[in-house]
Amino acid sequence: MKPIRIVLILHLFVFTGINAQEISDNTLGLRLGDSDGFGAEISYQRLITRSTRLEFNLGWRDSREYDAFKISGLYQWVRPISGNFNWYFGAGVGLGSASFEPIPINGGFFTPEGGFFAFMAGDIGVEYNFDIPLLLSFDIRPEIGMVGYGDFDDNFDFDIALGLRYQF
Repeated sequence: MKPIRIVLILHLFVFTGINAQEISDNTLGLRLGDSDGFGAEISYQRLITRSTRLEFNLGWRDSREYDAFKISGLYQWVRPISGNFNWYFGAGVGLGSASFEPIPINGGFFTPEGGFFAFMAGDIGVEYNFDIPLLLSFDIRPEIGMVGYGDFDDNFDFDIALGLRYQF
């Protein structure tokens, strides 16, 4: 029974390698999502090897409680699923700055201290590579604050987004 499993597993790896599609050298577009408030990011991806790439994002988040700008960089591994579908996963870091809205307290207002924050992030998602130079993706990026203020110091958050990128 074990030799049959080994042959099947080897066949799967060979089959995946044969059907692996090419990843575009560069992509540029938008990543629109929600992480306690609507946000948009300008997103750039750069191919490193046949199955790995770097992703850089510059964006903002807007919620009732704060406004934040952030920049992030991720290293991703890309694996084919079927046809033009891929799935990917990765990890990275980011920096940002936040300003908080005043909070009404006892007839007055209190404004939490804002400022610099740093975070670590993971990333897992699925993408569709159209026959035209367009890439559509959906991903979940868990982020954990490492240094910062208010909600950004030790907060764990899920950043869920839809990406639309031009490939070149």
